[in-house]
Amino acid sequence: MLSVGIKAPDFTLPDQNGEMHTLSEYLGRKVVLYFYPKAMTSGCTKQACGYAGLYPSFTERGAVIIGVSRDPSASLKKFEEQYHLPFTLLSDTDKSVHMLYDVWKEKKNYGKVSMGVVRTTYLINENGVIIRANDKVKASDDPSKMIEEV
Repeated sequence: MLSVGIKAPDFTLPDQNGEMHTLSEYLGRKVVLYFYPKAMTSGCTKQACGYAGLYPSFTERGAVIIGVSRDPSASLKKFEEQYHLPFTLLSDTDKSVHMLYDVWKEKKNYGKVSMGVVRTTYLINENGVIIRANDKVKASDDPSKMIEEV
């Protein structure tokens, strides 16, 4: 996990519509950047729908929400459409941004060790500096906790 107080690394990734986004295009706004394992799974759906439900509150506070997963853009488009998600979902199929943000790690599940995404949320301020970092994210609680931070 990246440290609070450092400049968030810039990146370029395609969204659910195949359009390219850079983190730097959001300078001047707060950014909730969250990494999740896989679209359409139970926990990820709860997290995304929680953000969708609080979306007006985030935008009123001048914040944008960006979800990042390893899913291809076409899968993210289905996720967006099925759950009416009003925010940007980015596709990082090669894990480059996951690695950049230190969220691709060794995980243990029922004694089995494997590599995977550690659900992590960063809050980035208007100047591009990380002001909150959480890698102990409970999917269903993350949106309400982040709205308090924004």
